[in-house]
Amino acid sequence: MSAPVFLAEGTPLAGYGVDSVFVLDGAEGRHAGVVQRRGPGERIDVVDGAGLRLEGVVESVDDGHVRLRVRGVVAEEAPAPVLTLVQALAKGDRDEQAIEAATETGVDAVLPWQAERSIVVWRGPRAAKSQAKWVATVRAATKQARRARMPRVGEPVTTRQLAARVRDVVVAGGAVVVLHEEATTPLRDVALPQGPAGGVPSAPGVPSSSGAEGSRAPELFVVVGPEGGISDAELDAFTAAGAVTARLGPHVMRTSTAGPVAVAMLNERLGRWS
Repeated sequence: MSAPVFLAEGTPLAGYGVDSVFVLDGAEGRHAGVVQRRGPGERIDVVDGAGLRLEGVVESVDDGHVRLRVRGVVAEEAPAPVLTLVQALAKGDRDEQAIEAATETGVDAVLPWQAERSIVVWRGPRAAKSQAKWVATVRAATKQARRARMPRVGEPVTTRQLAARVRDVVVAGGAVVVLHEEATTPLRDVALPQGPAGGVPSAPGVPSSSGAEGSRAPELFVVVGPEGGISDAELDAFTAAGAVTARLGPHVMRTSTAGPVAVAMLNERLGRWS
């Protein structure tokens, strides 16, 4: 069984090596030592959310302070391409269900989209509160999935802002896929972006690293509409900016399901699930 994961809060992990001692404290320390009652001899992983993982063994627990002996240090390469789920705001917490499952299936970032047909509206104080809830959802899912990297949660965008982002992504060598039930191209046939060093294949294979120093990994956006679907005007704006449309299969999925399924399929094609 894999070790439970806890996020380091405000403590850089870069300076720790094998056989060093790390003290997990704060909310995560209390959760590990008091709530979960982790004890001496148990395995615990501590991650920084940016790809660095300390594999540790509990030596002692004292009032929410968990002392770990580091047994291994693992540094994950940055993803290339960066896979982002653009999730339309949806009612009934379905957007949160989508980003939770997408985190578990390996998405690198999520971007909230205020679509034309979104019933839910993020405005004023509600916007900050709702975005914070998305961050908390992604954070919990990162720990549940035992991930070392926590997906970034972007600022909410309007359709106009998203169309501009689509154009920027495509111009920079990335790709944007809009999931649409009337599309004729299966997601498995959509061309994927190449990495900075040409290492990320457009067919199944093993992704390369982010390339030479100073280069930037391309982005791969997957756009999912709200319950009422993506409007014709929105679809026209995205395709005019360089996006392509694709379908997942013969059935129409809920907005809470389509994104995570697409993320899983793309990660398989990128070789991340090999």
